[in-house]
Amino acid sequence: MAKGGPRPGAGRKPGRPNATTAAQRAAVLASGLSPLDYLLGVMRDISNPDALRIEVAKAAAPYCHPRLAITQLDIDDSRLLSPEERRARIEELVGQLGLTETLN
Repeated sequence: MAKGGPRPGAGRKPGRPNATTAAQRAAVLASGLSPLDYLLGVMRDISNPDALRIEVAKAAAPYCHPRLAITQLDIDDSRLLSPEERRARIEELVGQLGLTETLN
């Protein structure tokens, strides 16, 4: 058996915080008010100036809403119909429906 390298089942499981992170999170929760709760409280307080409330909202937003990712769409142009093909297809469907009105 070779020594070294990763062993199956070794190490911290994915998604599980390390001891320091877990201790910090527990201390914040024990204090009764998280930094995000504080920011949201400042933002919701209408007695604060609007400029302050907007800045606080910007600071809190990443913790409340995910960033939108850029998505690239790959469109297969070979499946698109030309205007003449679309018109012919529409006329075909209108005929199948028994509509006698003409398309302009």
